[in-house]
Amino acid sequence: MSRTRAAAELVTERLTGVAPQHVIDVVDLGAGLLGWGDPKVAEAKEIVKAADSLVVASPTFKATYTGLLKLFLDQFGAGELGQITTFPLMLGGSYAHALAPELTLRPVLVEIGASCPAPSLYLLDSDYETSEDLEKWLTVARRFVAAVSS
Repeated sequence: MSRTRAAAELVTERLTGVAPQHVIDVVDLGAGLLGWGDPKVAEAKEIVKAADSLVVASPTFKATYTGLLKLFLDQFGAGELGQITTFPLMLGGSYAHALAPELTLRPVLVEIGASCPAPSLYLLDSDYETSEDLEKWLTVARRFVAAVSS
């Protein structure tokens, strides 16, 4: 399991108090992401669209999210997520790209219909489990999870 996936699962659990119901690792969708109509991609899309909330995570690659995540997000039309509460998360090796989730991932999520009420989260891949940044972010983000479940 990648650090990014582990971080996404940790953030979800710390944010909601329970383990994620579903985890979609886009690497498992493979070549199905290169076209339209793949059954595994369609199933992953339906899981996303049925969610109450999402944590969308990516490692930082050349100051943005990965091409694999882009291929998956490209499968969604404008507004298709219907305002699902979504939390963008990116991991990186240094704070040089700390604005990447806010400047690159959030806009595409909003374009496809996500509601991103909390600031995007950037964590160092070396200390995401114990990050003070995570603790500060959780204080803000938890307000929006309570709104989702009520």
